[in-house]
Amino acid sequence: MSTTFEENSTVVGDAIYNNITGLKPQRSFSKDSNPSSGSKRAGDSHGKQTRRLGNDFVATVDYTVEERPFFIPIGKTGVIAALEKLDKQLVQSGRPKILSGKSPIDWTGREVRPGRLGLINHGGIPKILTRPGRYPGFPLRNWWARSWEGTQGLSDTVIEFQGLTVVQVSQNQAAVVSDPQNHVFVIKNNGFVAFAIEGTYDVLSIVDQTHLPGVVKDRLTGVTLGWTHEVKMKSKISFKEEKEYVVATFLNIPASNCAILQRGDDLELLGAGQSVITNPSVTLRGLYTLGENQLEMPTKDIFTRDQVPVSLTIYLKWQLTEPLKLTTHGYNTPYDALRDKTQSILTQIVAHLDYSAMVKQRSLGPDNMEDGNDPSSAFLDALRTRAMDEMHEAALEYGIVLKDLAVIDRQFKGEIASTMDKLTTRALQAQVEAANVDRENSNKVKQEEGALAVARIKAQSANTQADAQAYSVVTAAKAQAQRTKIEAEAQAEATRLAAEADAEATRIKAQADSQVLDQFAREMELRRMDVARVKAFGPRTVFVPTDGSGSQMGNAMAIGMAAGMGADARREK
Repeated sequence: MSTTFEENSTVVGDAIYNNITGLKPQRSFSKDSNPSSGSKRAGDSHGKQTRRLGNDFVATVDYTVEERPFFIPIGKTGVIAALEKLDKQLVQSGRPKILSGKSPIDWTGREVRPGRLGLINHGGIPKILTRPGRYPGFPLRNWWARSWEGTQGLSDTVIEFQGLTVVQVSQNQAAVVSDPQNHVFVIKNNGFVAFAIEGTYDVLSIVDQTHLPGVVKDRLTGVTLGWTHEVKMKSKISFKEEKEYVVATFLNIPASNCAILQRGDDLELLGAGQSVITNPSVTLRGLYTLGENQLEMPTKDIFTRDQVPVSLTIYLKWQLTEPLKLTTHGYNTPYDALRDKTQSILTQIVAHLDYSAMVKQRSLGPDNMEDGNDPSSAFLDALRTRAMDEMHEAALEYGIVLKDLAVIDRQFKGEIASTMDKLTTRALQAQVEAANVDRENSNKVKQEEGALAVARIKAQSANTQADAQAYSVVTAAKAQAQRTKIEAEAQAEATRLAAEADAEATRIKAQADSQVLDQFAREMELRRMDVARVKAFGPRTVFVPTDGSGSQMGNAMAIGMAAGMGADARREK
């Protein structure tokens, strides 16, 4: 994909860290070079060839393993052992030692705590106190021409003092250092102790390799291609002029991405991982992604056979598999290569087609693969049979696999196109109006059907309600009749029981009376009955016997009373 670096940008590299991932470096040679017999043609017009090589492309001198005077790498024994080894080299060369021979005491003086180094300036020569304790000052320990400069941590990343340089970096750190000859080298996962007799060891930067500040993104798709960081060194050119120059470039390339390095006419593929470049003859050509990408690409105006200009919008989906081929052809991004080739192929196709063959079809896809009877089939057939095949074949030359191609829009231009667009617009309007009428009619039919369904439901609801009311009336009548029947049966049963009770009482009473044998008691009972009868009917009541001779007297008295009452009535008239 696209990069933030131009082809002639000044970058440098180091080969020791260049093959971190499983993606092996690939190299492209110019035609004049002498590649091995196992190389293969890249298939471009420049006559370039490609082969796989080792790390010799950006190989530089490793200053940490080279035997240099007064330069001691820090090993497993630590900083103190490296300082002692450096001190021995200085003594053997006849130079003053840097480790102080003073012994600590425990009661007065300057204090050096465990884990720190004491720094003494002895007439411009550094003196280092490595043992913890107190060191007395003037005049007890001969401090003439000496000055106390304080202490510094034994595990500090950088210690610089009077020409003595100590550098220690952790796992994710990298130190960029310039030696007295202005050679730049990088220290990772270890460190060194050095004393510069002529010049200085300058620590230019301590870089966090896992969090580089510069983000490189594709300007079209927005895909993150990697992270970079440039380390610069100031250089004084004249008495007044001072400039900065890039001396190291750090790269952090994520998985499925890669970088292209260039040295002269030779190119090499750098895989994913953390890398640093310090070789001044190597430049960074660009960063690329090997994943799938998709983009909508507008084309320039293309003329049909009847000279109607048309502008297409193309949908492309691709995957870059061999970035060296793309870079060898001079393209910085796959999009640039696909854009030029797509424009060329579509120009050839459209130039052999009429306007009428393209006016209807706007897109190419599985839903519109019609047969040859459609007027737009010429354009579709040309795209299917020529554009896709030719684009796929052309993309392979650039190391690109074309996975999808579609025309998603086209715009016609010119007077003829304007007239045809008007006619097409009218036809579309008629179609839209017809569709709207059909839609309205359909909506009305649906509304009537809905109203009918609602009326049917209401009628069913009313019938159900009437049935429920009739059932409730019948049920209430049945309940009332049942109630009346039950009440009558209950009342009859009560009357029968009362009569039976009265009869039984009378029978029992009569039986009791019949069992009274005493004459006096019977007479007294008769008298009680007379008293009760008189009490019930009044004292003026005349009781006439209804049987025997007494009954005849009663009848005569009644007849006489009636006759008297009739005579009184006639006289009153």
